[in-house]
Amino acid sequence: MAVDVVRVIALKHAPGERTSWGRSKAVVYLWGAAELLFVTNPWQISSNLRVKVLRAFGAQIGHRVTFRPRTRVRFPWKLHIGDDSWIGEGVWFHNQDHICVGHDVVISQETFLTTGSHAHRRDMALVTRPIHIEPGVWITSRCMVLGGSHVGRSSLLKPMSVVNGAVPANSIASGNPAQVIGARFEEDGRDF
Repeated sequence: MAVDVVRVIALKHAPGERTSWGRSKAVVYLWGAAELLFVTNPWQISSNLRVKVLRAFGAQIGHRVTFRPRTRVRFPWKLHIGDDSWIGEGVWFHNQDHICVGHDVVISQETFLTTGSHAHRRDMALVTRPIHIEPGVWITSRCMVLGGSHVGRSSLLKPMSVVNGAVPANSIASGNPAQVIGARFEEDGRDF
């Protein structure tokens, strides 16, 4: 009986993820405790308190940013959010690389943004790429934005969309993978 031989990557030899930490073990562990108490906490504590704790750990967060309960931030020192943005309940910034969010952006409930993946054909080493979200974007509920993605100015992602690449400015994108299905605003600036 012939047996097909298919390679298996020995995970015990895979390079560790600590290369993405960017801070000492003590700071990363301290952040884990602070995140649990003040950021991920489901209680309706002050959004301002969440933002202050994130800033204390190096997040660059603009003025009047709303951070709802149950949010997660892997590494706050790799998070950049512009003024007047809204971060919905349950949003997860799995930012092993930088995530840059412009001003007046809405990221709705349960959206997952991840900058990391693995060299799945080689040795499962961590591979990271940043995410850029331009001003005026609305990412609706339960979307997924993958590393290396660029979401253009004032675009809108419909619920459950998966972005792996570029979304043009002023577009509405939907699906997996997200495809442009129309324009968000008419040329005269009116809503459709």
